Amino acid sequence: MTETTMTETTPNKLRIALAQLNASVGDIDGNIARAKDAWQKARDAGADLIVFPELYVNGYPPEDLVLKPAFAAASRRATEQFARDTVDGPGIIIGAVWPDDGKLYNAAAYLDGGAVRGVRYKVDLPNYGVFDEKRVFEPGPLPGPIDFRGVRIGVPVCEDIWTEEVTECLEECGAELLIVPNGSPFDWQKTDVRMNVAVARVKETNLPLVYVNRLGGQDELVFDGASFVLNADASLSHQMPAWREALTMTDWTRGADGWICQPGERVLLEEGDAAAYAACVLGLRDYVNGNGFPNVVLGLSGGVDSALVAAMAVDALGPDRVHCIMLPFRYTSDESLVDAAACAEALGVRYDTVAIEQPVNGFLDALAPMFEGTESGVTEENLQSRSRGTILMAVSNKFGGMVVTTGNKSEMSVGYATLYGDMNGGFNPIKDLYKTEVYRISEWRNENNPAGSLGPDGVVIPTNILTKAPTAELRENQTDQDNLPEYDVLDEILRSLVEREEPLPDIIARGYDAETVKKVERLLYIAEYKRRQAAPGVKISSQNFGRDRRYPITNKFREMLD
Repeated sequence: MTETTMTETTPNKLRIALAQLNASVGDIDGNIARAKDAWQKARDAGADLIVFPELYVNGYPPEDLVLKPAFAAASRRATEQFARDTVDGPGIIIGAVWPDDGKLYNAAAYLDGGAVRGVRYKVDLPNYGVFDEKRVFEPGPLPGPIDFRGVRIGVPVCEDIWTEEVTECLEECGAELLIVPNGSPFDWQKTDVRMNVAVARVKETNLPLVYVNRLGGQDELVFDGASFVLNADASLSHQMPAWREALTMTDWTRGADGWICQPGERVLLEEGDAAAYAACVLGLRDYVNGNGFPNVVLGLSGGVDSALVAAMAVDALGPDRVHCIMLPFRYTSDESLVDAAACAEALGVRYDTVAIEQPVNGFLDALAPMFEGTESGVTEENLQSRSRGTILMAVSNKFGGMVVTTGNKSEMSVGYATLYGDMNGGFNPIKDLYKTEVYRISEWRNENNPAGSLGPDGVVIPTNILTKAPTAELRENQTDQDNLPEYDVLDEILRSLVEREEPLPDIIARGYDAETVKKVERLLYIAEYKRRQAAPGVKISSQNFGRDRRYPITNKFREMLD
């Protein structure tokens, strides 16, 4: 595309608007409509330029949607129409899928004066972890800066700043500042990692850097926003909030040493458990709303996992959109009945009790001739879970709410879950939280009501739920530790195996029992078939099950110990 320059006049001041918005994958018309609204607000605020995140027009990541010719054509057509609709006002940098000469690009388009004035293609396409961009996009050539009304702006796209090649090229080509549209998903460590990467590029180029990140949940991924601006000395001039949309104006002055961004608001970001909780709530909210569910339904057992999920659902959707059901059997303790009812009352949700004695006995009666002469055991226990799962799905089918499932990462790692039973559901907000993290985050929620929450203040998870021994209550006097190590031990072994891929001798050398480590490894491998059938859930860690960690189901490998 031929580039045009709007003016030869070189300004000494700029106002740049940063639009940290929640775009929906595939909703091109809706995303553009919201971009127009942000552009109008930026124009009213006297902005010269407004910047949107990576692939904003299409939503990110669009995955194989980009391979549909109609989708790619609609993306470019909508971007070009957006340019024609925004003649008199700030220029625009916006991310879009861009078909060109039979190829598809992850692009940042520069719009000004009613036309697309230039396009920059993403060079470094990530192809690791949750990313698979080399499969669908062509890499662009090393870019030069765009000429925005006499200011030379480098526009590296997201991954392009994770190594020095693209920004080095832009600096050598005369860029005066760097504006980076991003689609960077959240995990526990990502905030610090992003900042370190951005600081490295600033120090190498001696150029200020504007980082504009996407917000919102998209299936398993959650994007936290947390956009920011660094000056050429690597000082932080603006820090936008995480977990909510924002439109921020940044004011720039050209001095003898280049462009400087004037100090603005620097929001204190949530960290640790607060950030993880916000990610789970946002991911659940956007999944439910994005897929058009009026409400959610879940089994409330009196245990910590379902209590935390119920709290997240209320904070995400409000109590009127959450339906909790207790599904007791003969092994359900009075303690669990009291705790579940207290949790539902604290959260203000609809709460029903549906006893499962009759359906479980019906299954047992139907199977009695075939099971005659066998010992009662796991099969009969799983009938309890599967009866519960069937009832929850029936309520979902009848009233339209989505079943939210409640298994944690510890359980899913070792297969401590029942297919077509407690694994039933459309989404799992705590899928990537280990059991010890579930307890810790539950305690955090009892002490905090996060910003944007639709739930109540105060203790929403009864203290007894957090102090009693965890149990599935599928037989008399059962506890989780009948079959599993203590969760603090189990979770650390799992982190070593899943997140860090450590050799078994290294784990054992830290003092863990060799037989326990081998048992956990075996359970991890043989539960892969269950995880393949599990509901999607919010990604929190660097190695979640599904998008990050993709192991074969049929797998004979076991690490040998000397």
